[in-house]
Amino acid sequence: MRIVQLANFYSPISGGLRTVVDTLGRGYAALGHERVLVVPGQKAGRARTDSGLVITVPGVPVGGGYRVMPRSRAVLRLLDALAVGRAKMSVEVSDKTTLLAAGAWARERGVGTVLFSHERLDRWIAARMPRLWTYGAALLVPAVRSWNRGIATKFDTVVVTSGYAEREFAGLEVALRRVPLGVDLSTFRPVVRGAAPGPARLVYAGRLSPEKNPAAVLGAMRVLDSAGTPVQLDVYGDGPALSSLQKLARDLPVTFHGYVGDRRELAGALSRADVAFAPSVAETFGLSILEAMACGTPVVTSVTGGAPELLAPGAGVAVPATPDGLAAGVMEILSWPAPLRREAARRRAEEFPWSATITAMLDLHASAAG
Repeated sequence: MRIVQLANFYSPISGGLRTVVDTLGRGYAALGHERVLVVPGQKAGRARTDSGLVITVPGVPVGGGYRVMPRSRAVLRLLDALAVGRAKMSVEVSDKTTLLAAGAWARERGVGTVLFSHERLDRWIAARMPRLWTYGAALLVPAVRSWNRGIATKFDTVVVTSGYAEREFAGLEVALRRVPLGVDLSTFRPVVRGAAPGPARLVYAGRLSPEKNPAAVLGAMRVLDSAGTPVQLDVYGDGPALSSLQKLARDLPVTFHGYVGDRRELAGALSRADVAFAPSVAETFGLSILEAMACGTPVVTSVTGGAPELLAPGAGVAVPATPDGLAAGVMEILSWPAPLRREAARRRAEEFPWSATITAMLDLHASAAG
């Protein structure tokens, strides 16, 4: 079976979306399927990789280092070419904007489709344009509802990763399937270490942009510092909020390490921490949470979004994602015996192997292609 993955907002600095697309693609190829990845870039190109053909389509810059493929005949002509001579083909779309035309293209030709819903559109707008959402909600809520209704008619299956993500489509006639994501349990794993003297080590690993809520993490550090709690924070990531965050952290025990592309290096950093922050209020899943827990590091996360669904007793806490709430969450986790909380975190992460995600997605593709 040929599986064509179409993904916007895919770049070298992409976080969760790129991890998901690449991991699924490698899994498809490893199980004998032909995987083709189509992504936006600065110029057109083709490259053969161990996990299949990667085709780059000239994309339009949309800020933050990201590009999207324009809604044009170029992508549809490419799909026409990829469909030639293929008895079984399925298209996997990781986008809710310019790539929706692929659904109509596939339906006209009897090609199977799966839409991977990585984000809730309503929360995406609210996080990136809070003033617009606050004052325009009366118009935006029905508009988003109408958009999602249209999405539901274009694809054979819509995949969501959590109950929180599923609720975006509540009441709509849509073939919905919940498929939790996974974590690389061999790369992200605990390291053997003794009790470390000195301040508690906290970590934030993620994009430094407003919708991820990293400013609340620095606010929590100020609360803990003012209370005389010995802590230090390591920040791994980059983004448009970096300079403002550095100013907020000027007199705090915080170190900014920048973006870390080496997954093993990141895993080592997570393993050395006592508590990991995941403060986004609207994550549909939370790959960074699984990666931290797989390293034996419990997580303090937001009580809203899909993140609380990942936690288990002893593996972390969900709190209001405010400076006071996050600080209280850190103090609660640090009050638990270290061996027990680290064991609980790893045990919970082991319930989410990537193999289960890949198998579920292949079942959907086989059904759609058939």
